[in-house]
Amino acid sequence: MEDSDELLLPVWRANLVLLTREVGAATRLARMMTFSASYLKLMLSGQREFSEEFVRGVEAVTGLPNRWMNVPHTEHDIPPNAREAIDNEQPLARFRGTAHPVRKKTVLRPEPIFGQPAPARRVEDETLDAEAHRRHAYFRKVRDLALQDVRRFERHLSHAPVELSSMRAKVEEVIAAADLYDPIQADLAGRLEQIEKHRELLLRHVERLQALLGQLGDGD
Repeated sequence: MEDSDELLLPVWRANLVLLTREVGAATRLARMMTFSASYLKLMLSGQREFSEEFVRGVEAVTGLPNRWMNVPHTEHDIPPNAREAIDNEQPLARFRGTAHPVRKKTVLRPEPIFGQPAPARRVEDETLDAEAHRRHAYFRKVRDLALQDVRRFERHLSHAPVELSSMRAKVEEVIAAADLYDPIQADLAGRLEQIEKHRELLLRHVERLQALLGQLGDGD
């Protein structure tokens, strides 16, 4: 990590903690940055360092002013548009970078003997690098598309066109108004209960799927 990054890291982390203080904000911001929530929480707790590239990405995604993260702030300093973006999980930009800090360059470097020029890089190596970059870019593209669909599905489950409580109340009205045999009444009540249980289970599976997809390709 560069010296300047090391000096600013405590300020960055404090502001990141400030932005994610509300319940669920860390998870929402992680998804906005296409990172796993568990990895972001390691950053918040000081168990993982992170780069200026990631910090600038947070500013862009949330709509914070440029270099806002470089100065200590209080909760009252958070701009309303940034708070709204995190609360509603509506990124204002797309982050395609990495959180991993850039390590310091080695001071001692091998020099060509007797002033001879360094050997030219092999064409095969450059071709392999270009192919690896192309494959990684394609992977990130298809992963992001998959994450978009998973998130839309989660929002559909969380905010269904018909509220589950409303549907349950209406079915219970039918049960109360109808002269039903006990087995039929129990079957209706049981179906409602199973729908609620399976919806909660499905939501947990979808949230875990998002976390796993977010981890892929980011080294976290």
